[in-house]
Amino acid sequence: MTIGGIISAIVVGLIIGALGRLIAPGKQGIPIWLTIIVGIVAAFIGTAIARGIGYADTKGFDWLELITQVVIAAIGVSLVSGMYGRRKLSR
Repeated sequence: MTIGGIISAIVVGLIIGALGRLIAPGKQGIPIWLTIIVGIVAAFIGTAIARGIGYADTKGFDWLELITQVVIAAIGVSLVSGMYGRRKLSR
């Protein structure tokens, strides 16, 4: 991955985190910075999965890769929200 690829993954991660938060069920009680981090991580994981399966290098925009990233972000936001909520309650 090049520097340009890393920067674009971070920018896409910002958007993916927001989309993942929108489609995650229930109320997410996590701060926006944590949502952004989850989105960035989901962007990297989604790209790795798409490359591993072999659908990341298509002509034009990679819709399947984006869908994979958003689904992973939604799962990540749900998991982090559950852990973050329990951490706040235990104090």
